[in-house]
Amino acid sequence: MAVDTVTMDQIVSLSRRRGFVFPSSEIYGGMGSTYDYGHYGVLLKNNIRQRWFEAMVLERDDIVALDSAVILHPRVWEASGHVEGFTDPLVDCRTCKLRFRADKLEDSQCGRKPSKHPGEFSECDLTEPRQFNLMFQTTVGPVEDSGSRAFLRPETAQGIFINFKNVLQLARRRPPFGIAQIGRSFRNEITPGNFLFRVREFEQMEMEFFVPPADSEGWYRYWIDERLGWYLRYGLRRSRLRVREHGPEERSHYSQGTSDIEYEYPIGWSELEGVANRGDFDLMRHTEFSTTKLEYVGPDGDRYVPHVIEPAVSLERIIVAMLVDAYDEEVVGERERTVLRLHPEIAPVTAAILPLIAKGEGMVAKARTLYEELRKRHSVEYDDNGAIGRRYRRQDEIGTPWAFTIDDQTLSDDTVTVRDRDSLAQERLPIGGVRAWLDDALERDWQTPKGA
Repeated sequence: MAVDTVTMDQIVSLSRRRGFVFPSSEIYGGMGSTYDYGHYGVLLKNNIRQRWFEAMVLERDDIVALDSAVILHPRVWEASGHVEGFTDPLVDCRTCKLRFRADKLEDSQCGRKPSKHPGEFSECDLTEPRQFNLMFQTTVGPVEDSGSRAFLRPETAQGIFINFKNVLQLARRRPPFGIAQIGRSFRNEITPGNFLFRVREFEQMEMEFFVPPADSEGWYRYWIDERLGWYLRYGLRRSRLRVREHGPEERSHYSQGTSDIEYEYPIGWSELEGVANRGDFDLMRHTEFSTTKLEYVGPDGDRYVPHVIEPAVSLERIIVAMLVDAYDEEVVGERERTVLRLHPEIAPVTAAILPLIAKGEGMVAKARTLYEELRKRHSVEYDDNGAIGRRYRRQDEIGTPWAFTIDDQTLSDDTVTVRDRDSLAQERLPIGGVRAWLDDALERDWQTPKGA
């Protein structure tokens, strides 16, 4: 039976146990909400990143790619409003010496009495709120003075806006068209936490879609549907996804519409991805601050400043959502099995190659030959360590959809057993047909067995 309720502790434990993610700088005691990715975590990230890039760039004719610098000219952040307005209200507790977001006290725990929120315990002594800028400052060059101050980017979007003119001219694009970017962003969060959900260093995947002003509402609705469909395509359950439109009081002053695609995380319904109609605010502000006109001029001389539709997501939040949605526990043969029911194109390893007996020379030779053939096209893993049942369980926990086992029968008739991760069904097929079988399996539609 599929597990309905998954805790963050279960996800953290599995991630650590199987080497997806572990705390950074652990031998020095760690550093709050900073994580390193192990082998399977890297493979998982690469697959998610590639599926996003395929959907946003490779499968479309109207979006191009960009990779902008992490450290931009300081005036970029003045124009964008980040220097003045990218702040959260901060309070300190004079008793426990912890800091909290003043607008998120209900999500925090008192340092002296964790069952209470900050300010609810008799010993709490909170300061008045003050604004705290979330950008990390750094210096450029050897001298630390005001002229060398710079920032690590808090978002990738501004690197796209300042390159609008370059792409318009060099990529020979006209609205509607988009510019997509994947890259690191940094935010000095007051209260990071909940595993990877809120961290100070994260990977953003953003796309700015430039459209004629009259068409912005239609494209805004289009991209909400398009992005929701992407999550369904790669296995997230519809019952765990919803679209929440921001009310006027939530939106930025320049926003003409903002919606969150929310997922039901263990911490409750929270933003997975945001889609915003940013109007012409960004291009107009950079035109003002740089004195370079950022506009589209048509072949007939018509000119306008395009409006921008922005789907933006953190790769880390996708990872958490997919791990939570895929996590399952069941009893098979009186033994508990933990399994990640990941979409085959998301799973870090597509197939495992398992010789039944690790010291059987004939089995090992055939298994290694099959492994060398498949690894040229797919992410596959050779595993001969331990009993076959234990190896199956190990592959289940990292989400491997299929396992090919080479046994005694293989030596006599050149067939192998393929085991399906989700159904546990097994069938035999010729070893020479494994590559074609795997190619076909990846082309088949896949739906999570956990239901809708």
